Amino acid sequence: MAGDGQGVTSIILRTGLMLPRRFLSTTTTGSSKITAATRNAALRTMRSKYLLAGLVVWTGIGTYYLFPPSKNPYYSILTGISSGDGTPATLVPSKWSPVSVMASEETSKDTRLLTLSIPRHLIPSSSSTQPIWSIYIKDDDIQVERPYTPLEGIDKDGKIKLWVKKYPKGEVGRWLHSKKPGECIEIRGPLQTWLHEDHYSEWDEIIMISGGTGITPFYQLLHEELIKPKLPGGRNPALSNTRFTLLHASRSAEDLPPSALLGPLISIAQNDPSRLRVKLFVDEKDSSTDAPYYLNVGRIDSKAVEDVLEIKQPTIWDRLSWRNFDPKGIAGEGRKVLFLVCGPDPMISAVAGPRGRNYSQGPVGGILGQLGFGSEQVRKL
Repeated sequence: MAGDGQGVTSIILRTGLMLPRRFLSTTTTGSSKITAATRNAALRTMRSKYLLAGLVVWTGIGTYYLFPPSKNPYYSILTGISSGDGTPATLVPSKWSPVSVMASEETSKDTRLLTLSIPRHLIPSSSSTQPIWSIYIKDDDIQVERPYTPLEGIDKDGKIKLWVKKYPKGEVGRWLHSKKPGECIEIRGPLQTWLHEDHYSEWDEIIMISGGTGITPFYQLLHEELIKPKLPGGRNPALSNTRFTLLHASRSAEDLPPSALLGPLISIAQNDPSRLRVKLFVDEKDSSTDAPYYLNVGRIDSKAVEDVLEIKQPTIWDRLSWRNFDPKGIAGEGRKVLFLVCGPDPMISAVAGPRGRNYSQGPVGGILGQLGFGSEQVRKL
């Protein structure tokens, strides 16, 4: 017959009491007993553990109520999440945010002008949306993303306008063309492409060369600098005397940017040529298309660039006398000029040389390289 200690142990095992291993004696001295010393030590250990656990729990509860996320000024900055509901505090590059399509207007057989509506609480600060910046849009069907440049930034109501072209192999563009007003899409951003504000005092002139929808970052810049200040309630003009020149190329007059984009730019160029010049180029001019603007037939070549630079061509006497001719002998010696180039890869290569690996700038080549301009004067967007 089992002794008293063995009976206690059997009862404990049968009833499933979860006691520390030290409660159960595995050695017997005549009869197995749970000694008072062992029991007291075990109880002290358990009390210490429960006290520590309780302290941690109550510290966490107290911290939450004393310093909730809504009162933590760094919570949204560090996490990109607003307090409470787990949604982004504002638009952030690292997280996708839902926005709705307000309008979709066809501007040609391959292009549409889209207006998106961003919830007010997602509108980012103006400091993060200085030109030139873009957003990424995700195709929900196959999870592909592509960057797009808002034409006029974000207005106070959270509206964004995009000029979107669909390509035969461009999944996101074709997907966006299928979206109807009221449908939702996801975006992330803003992502800085080139910060003009850092360069106000550096350049006397910025020459922008674009092809196709590559005009969109330049329109954003010109809208901020030349159009927005004239709007009701617009900000004061930037303290900049920079002159802007836009050379834009499209395949045909039908493929030119819509009048909503070109109209304001042409108007400013006509009224204030000291601030803006615009030249439009088409590969061929269709006589059946009545373009409202003067069009140059042909591609943007070295002569077109030399014309806007007002480069002095060598005279016959210069050639006969073997005088050195500096291709950067721009009218008004010492004038600092920056080139921004954006468009299809073949056009960028022809104008400024191909990009480097992983979309790096790469060496300057093409027309601008032949004219002697270097990497400090050329940016490929």
